[in-house]
Amino acid sequence: MQALISVSDKQGIVELATELAKLGVEIISTGGTATVLKEAGLDVMEISEVTGFQECLDGRVKTLHPNVHAGILNIRKNKDHQQQMKNMSLNNIDFVIVNLYPFKNTILKENVTLEEAIENIDIGGPAMLRSAAKNYQDVVAVVDPADYKVIIEEINENGVVSPKTKMYLAAKVFSHTSNYDTMIARYLNENQQNPILLPDKLTLTFEKIQDMRYGENPHQLAAFYKEVGYTKGSLAEATQLNGKELSYNNINDANGALALLKEFDTPTVVAVKHATPCGVGSAQTILEAYNKAYKADPMSIFGGIVVCNAEVNEQAAMEMKKIFLEIIIAPSYTKEAIEILSTKKNLRVLQLENIDYRYAQALDMKKVDGGMIVQQVDNMLFAEDLEVVTNVAPSEEQLEDLKFAWKLVKHVKSNAIVLAKEQASVGIGGGQVNRIWATKQAIEYGTQFSGDVKGSVMASDAFFPFDDCVKEAIDAGVSAIIQPGGSLRDQDSIDMCNKHGIAMVFTNMRHFKH
Repeated sequence: MQALISVSDKQGIVELATELAKLGVEIISTGGTATVLKEAGLDVMEISEVTGFQECLDGRVKTLHPNVHAGILNIRKNKDHQQQMKNMSLNNIDFVIVNLYPFKNTILKENVTLEEAIENIDIGGPAMLRSAAKNYQDVVAVVDPADYKVIIEEINENGVVSPKTKMYLAAKVFSHTSNYDTMIARYLNENQQNPILLPDKLTLTFEKIQDMRYGENPHQLAAFYKEVGYTKGSLAEATQLNGKELSYNNINDANGALALLKEFDTPTVVAVKHATPCGVGSAQTILEAYNKAYKADPMSIFGGIVVCNAEVNEQAAMEMKKIFLEIIIAPSYTKEAIEILSTKKNLRVLQLENIDYRYAQALDMKKVDGGMIVQQVDNMLFAEDLEVVTNVAPSEEQLEDLKFAWKLVKHVKSNAIVLAKEQASVGIGGGQVNRIWATKQAIEYGTQFSGDVKGSVMASDAFFPFDDCVKEAIDAGVSAIIQPGGSLRDQDSIDMCNKHGIAMVFTNMRHFKH
């Protein structure tokens, strides 16, 4: 028996090779792996002794040879195959233990060049692994050092690797090489002159971060995966400082909160419950911003998620500690803040650097039965300069509140209406089947917690098909309105505003969120 060993990750390879050698397995190896095994006192045959061919082209060609692949791919129970192997004086290769050039680690380095990335595309390694995995009944194909332990255990107990384990390892090889090729394809696409955002064949790759206790409900299996190379500013990069592990719903809800938070440059706090914003505030400090977000809806924030785009200090932590929160996320915390929040053992406290970072060409994906719908992430806010369409223009203060409300309504489920005042949410209506219900919901919530909504501004994620929402808002005391425009009956809403002397602004950009 022979084992071909060529690994970039040397972890555990000496121990595995030693166990194989005890069985009388002859070790074939290449380059640095051969050196490591020889230094450990193992007898090693160089790959060139098998191929009869000198390694060339700076190592680009060394294992791509019939002597190697015939040794792997021949079917041991096939008499014709065995006669051909005998006629050609070739030996079987029964173990292929290979891990690939570190392409992922290479492209994740800062300032990596295209040439460096190209040189870290492995060709011979995937070819050998795929050959071994195809012939898994006869060959043990090993790509992951984490599997060395089970191989050693089975060899020590039974002298062989079981058919069940061989098949498991073969499936893992094809998963691994698929992942590897996907990273290469995406990297090359993104580094060409005109990258294709939505290619004809879309292949994506993710790596598991953790299994979860369950999904949305206890009877559903769930896990958290990260997108390779596109995690900056995402929950996949967060460090948990306190509390229980994150659940499926925690991650889903927090992701939506972070997407909204990224719209703001000034100190801002976003409170979310069940993936829906319930309170948002911007101010000079996180403490002030938190108080605004809390007062916007002190009922719904209970058991919710709070995300902040600036450091949480002792004073802010003291306020946050007063109520039950599931998660707090911020780019940093003072030592005192951590001590305060850590007194609540179940409170999940996460630190996320680069909390405001977002990828310009990111994709938004939603699984549907039989397929997936994919779109570019909604990274824009306004199509162009805001257009005042009424006789009255908004004041400077109103304009700032209109922009604030517009950022917020973009992240509320459609149909969506947001009321805001003094850089804080006042009332939020979302997920309704018609816009007038969303308007009434926002006004009702705002009135419940603030007493009234007079002087607030209103944002609508899409145009008003009728003037009923505008009239409802005006009757409640709304002082200015921002909306995309584009309805055949825009003039009805404009006329209603002019009749009551309030300002309306068009963004000329819709923000549906389904």
